[in-house]
Amino acid sequence: MSTLLQIVTFNQFQPETAIWIAVLAVLIFLSALMSASDTAFFSLSRTDLDRVKKSNSVADRTILRLLAVPEYLLSAILTATVFLNILAVLLSCVIIDWCVQFTVGAAWEYVVKTVAIAFVLLLFAVVIPRMYGAYNPLGVARIMSRPVMGLKHLLKPLLWLLVHLSGTASRRSMHKKGNLSIDELSKAIEITGDQSEEEKQMLSGIVGFVNTEVNSIMKPRMDIVALDMASDFGEVKQVIIESGFSRIPVWEDNIDSIKGILYVKDMLPFISRDDDFCWQAYLRQPYFVPEHKKINDLMEEFQSEKVHMAIVVDEYGSTLGLVSLEDILEEIVGEITDESDVQTPECYQKIDENNYIFEGKTPLADVEEILGFGEGYFGELEHDAETLAGLMLEIKCDFLKKGESVMARGVKFTVEALDGRRIDKALVDIRDAEPAKELSGER
Repeated sequence: MSTLLQIVTFNQFQPETAIWIAVLAVLIFLSALMSASDTAFFSLSRTDLDRVKKSNSVADRTILRLLAVPEYLLSAILTATVFLNILAVLLSCVIIDWCVQFTVGAAWEYVVKTVAIAFVLLLFAVVIPRMYGAYNPLGVARIMSRPVMGLKHLLKPLLWLLVHLSGTASRRSMHKKGNLSIDELSKAIEITGDQSEEEKQMLSGIVGFVNTEVNSIMKPRMDIVALDMASDFGEVKQVIIESGFSRIPVWEDNIDSIKGILYVKDMLPFISRDDDFCWQAYLRQPYFVPEHKKINDLMEEFQSEKVHMAIVVDEYGSTLGLVSLEDILEEIVGEITDESDVQTPECYQKIDENNYIFEGKTPLADVEEILGFGEGYFGELEHDAETLAGLMLEIKCDFLKKGESVMARGVKFTVEALDGRRIDKALVDIRDAEPAKELSGER
């Protein structure tokens, strides 16, 4: 205390000084609100945003309007914060001069004032409010949404200038960095001549990895090898031997009700047991994913959950297919085969220059590639069709009979074989097909 008295002497307190101290406290409080808002608005989680979108309250609608143009939101908050902090610093200096008189040199007076003011502003206008904003972002955002919206309208001319100046600088910076989009990277890979076809395919797989959905790589429902919960152990062993799979889904009543996954390695110790062995007790929990999940997200889930296979379901919970870790990896490195894999025949047979026989389950993209049409040849018909059989049903809008034909873009599709109501094989005649170049021009 004695050391402090050697540095400063206290002046007589004036009543009006209390008023200015109160004004300073208000400035610091407003600056704290801006700091908390800055952290809160840009810390909203996906769950918080989903909750806001479902709400009809004025505050939540205002939050969405502010976040729709984040540049203006951030500029408004930072402009107000800087303005309030400058006023707080200036007023703090005046109040200190009114309250105390320094007995040391001007340099020491400047240092003491700077340290004292910076400490107060940093603690009460930055650190504490930002911590609270990060801890309770949705609550703070709801409280501050309307005040910040009013501030945004008040400062609109200044914000417009700031945003456009910063946008110009940002665009120049991005131009210097030469950032490439995914489409640009894909085109660059296509025109590169140094890599082999296998290397180009792998690079293209990596580039398109984040945009690929599960439903485009899954094994469709009709190709799933699965077990009935009511099967005896003899039937289970037969399916294991014939399929060669290490993991097999198990259903009850129908395949839309998957109850578990049977790991073949769990059955090895019991291989000599009788048919009445209770193999169902060794089922593992199935892992379900929606059809539109991105495969890069699914890859992370496989790693964190330590699973290698998932059941793909639609919005109603019906089974659409099955996807494995191997399916995801094959999107990057191509087909993976080992000594246990059975080599399947080609999905098509070329009869002559104009006629081909395809399996109905052949992916439509593969059909277009084999026929040399190019992706998207059949236009809008492809929106709800993923296989050749699906395309034929889309054209007909009804089930087809054996020998029945449909036409699209001059291409004739004829049913060669049926498996129940499913198109097993189809004859494709491309004699009168429209040129691919004309179609690409239309699109």
